[in-house]
Amino acid sequence: MRRFIRKVMVVLLVGIIGGAVQADWKAGLATEVITPSQSMWMSGYASRTKPAEGKVHDLWAKALCLEDPTGKRAILITLDLVGVGRETSLPIREKIAKKHKIDPESVTLACSHTHCGPVVGNTLRLMYFLDREQIDRISEYTTLLGKKIESVADMAIANLAPAFLSQESGTCDIAVNRRNNKEADVPKIRAEGKLVGPVDHSVPVLAVRDKAGKLKGVVFGYACHATVLSFQQWCGDYPGFAMDHLQERHPEAVAMFWAGCGADQNPLPRRSVELAQSYGKKLADAVDATLAKSMKPVQGALRIRYDEVMLPFAKIPDRETLLAQKGSKDKFEAARAGILLKQLEITGNIKGEYPYPISSWRMGDGPSWLWLGGEVVVDYSLRIKREHQGQTIWVGAYANDVMAYIPSLRVLNEGGYEGGTSMTYYGQPSPWGPSVEDAIIRKVEQLLK
Repeated sequence: MRRFIRKVMVVLLVGIIGGAVQADWKAGLATEVITPSQSMWMSGYASRTKPAEGKVHDLWAKALCLEDPTGKRAILITLDLVGVGRETSLPIREKIAKKHKIDPESVTLACSHTHCGPVVGNTLRLMYFLDREQIDRISEYTTLLGKKIESVADMAIANLAPAFLSQESGTCDIAVNRRNNKEADVPKIRAEGKLVGPVDHSVPVLAVRDKAGKLKGVVFGYACHATVLSFQQWCGDYPGFAMDHLQERHPEAVAMFWAGCGADQNPLPRRSVELAQSYGKKLADAVDATLAKSMKPVQGALRIRYDEVMLPFAKIPDRETLLAQKGSKDKFEAARAGILLKQLEITGNIKGEYPYPISSWRMGDGPSWLWLGGEVVVDYSLRIKREHQGQTIWVGAYANDVMAYIPSLRVLNEGGYEGGTSMTYYGQPSPWGPSVEDAIIRKVEQLLK
């Protein structure tokens, strides 16, 4: 009965207010399997000691192409990967843009940050000490991945058809602030209602329906690390299971997940497939509950802006410091020092800042969709939404370039993994400088205006 009522509501909504929107917007969706065909090293955990040994389910690249009433296009490509770096992402985006005569800023690559995907390009390569065979496999896979991303973008554009877009947000409480709650204590303190620390439990949902009102695509986000699993099998973790659940319930639809500002958030407890499936089902239930609401139609035109802000590092080590670090008993610190010394030898300097990418998609009278690079802590989405009350703003992370953790000033001052020590694994010369948060927020404000 509930399904029947929901279908009637969708038909009525489309019939009453959706006609003009259907005639104006176009949308195209496509999918492509990106599961490695051979055993490769997996990304995300420095503790891994061997390559993958099979799969739980496939990893995917999924694309949504939107075309507004003026013919302006934007392409979102979601990837079941821990991240892609600038050196991988930029050429892919530029090639897609050139082929389809759109701006590179209109192409966004958004990673789910599953820790059960392959190493890609140079992202987090310092975590692993690999032989030549594994290095060659990473290189081959990265090249093939680029071709598959281009292919899924081509298919999404070819599939463009009149569409009705609507949006709304739900909630889901699986994310726990991992800096403020001990993992072993979470079941008990959750039951007591004593979890602490900032979280963002919102679940933004964009629904794509065809002219007949059938759901063809559902794009949803959530701010939480995809770290339930840490074994040796390919898997999309809880986001992958959430997408599977939604596609089983809506067989004609493509489900796409994007990761929000969840760099300091974990699904807890964790470490079993059953938990990953359970969290995925809970997130899918939140999406379905949102789809059952009277969602707001999206009308108007796309406005897309992109820029990069130079984020300064706190301190650039000199040659003497690097030589000392190269002899460190910490193999990761020693490896980073070796890379920076080579950079110093080749270029004569170590760059003191990094080009950080930020993109803003304003979807007519619908949401402003922000895309931030790196592993962004939850303070950013909370601050941005707090400072723009009354507006619908969705904040995505892990987009276009995953180069490091992006701490707020609070987290930077507190230190710890997200605040600084993680920079070693990303090969960055030091923690970020104290202006990191304000620099990003200033650029966000410029793009939103």
